[in-house]
Amino acid sequence: QVQLVESGGGLVQAGGSLRLSCAASGRTFSNYAMAWFRQAPGKEREFVGAVGWSGRLTRYTDSVKGRFTISRDNAKNTVYLQMNSLKPEDTAVYYCAADSKWLPSSYAYWGQGTQVTVSS
Repeated sequence: QVQLVESGGGLVQAGGSLRLSCAASGRTFSNYAMAWFRQAPGKEREFVGAVGWSGRLTRYTDSVKGRFTISRDNAKNTVYLQMNSLKPEDTAVYYCAADSKWLPSSYAYWGQGTQVTVSS
């Protein structure tokens, strides 16, 4: 089992920045590719981005490219989501996820989520 705990969410004005963290425990962190998802009210959960096992491989959804950066620190068992130039449409609950595979159709482990609210 892998336990994931997100933190860093909050209220920010449009154009501002936030950094989310996801701390992992339970298994060897570097064995897992990590991802961030988000779910806005009334919408389905959507993929935000992912980072591979060493941190060199990344993937982003088009709407966040150039604004969000995913990174990981395997020594700290933590993955980060740096969010810049935030927009009101980025408002959502953000979840981190882990899986041993790269971009699986269904991730094995999920955190509980952290709320991000961007005011206009």
